[in-house]
Amino acid sequence: MDPKYFELLEEARRALPDGFKAELSGDIIVMQASPSAIHQLNLSKIRKQFDAHTPAGYIDTGNTDLESPQTAKVRNPDLTYLPEESMATMESSVPAELALIAVEIVSPSNPENDWVGKLRDYPLMGIPLYLVVDARQKTVALFSEPENGRYRMREDADFGEPIHIPSPFSFTLETNALRPY
Repeated sequence: MDPKYFELLEEARRALPDGFKAELSGDIIVMQASPSAIHQLNLSKIRKQFDAHTPAGYIDTGNTDLESPQTAKVRNPDLTYLPEESMATMESSVPAELALIAVEIVSPSNPENDWVGKLRDYPLMGIPLYLVVDARQKTVALFSEPENGRYRMREDADFGEPIHIPSPFSFTLETNALRPY
């Protein structure tokens, strides 16, 4: 990946006011405001369920840069699970292919980032599972089996319906406590 993109990303982050974050998708820098309280509430409800089924040696983390130099992408999911040892670094990013999943709560101000940009980027970055929670539409979508730059499988559920999360988590995510926007 061209180092100038990382320099531009870091420059953008320094210039942003508090409460904003920036990501890199190829040669595009995506900036958005920090999430709302209801966004964080939904994320907490999801995190608690995943935490109970996390494989040994992995930890939950939010707002950690996942870097994929071969695809020129740096993405920052709302929630991911990484090997604990990968977080024992002073670097600002972790290799994306180490992530077990990327979880995104769709932003009402920029839904295309989660439904288009990240759906395009995450399989290219080698992230095996992508969970999209859209509180605007009261839906949850799980994408899996990345192959040839896209996810081959998709499972959908409405809020209130369970959705199966495959290995290495292997549990049923309950969505009845999620709150719509």
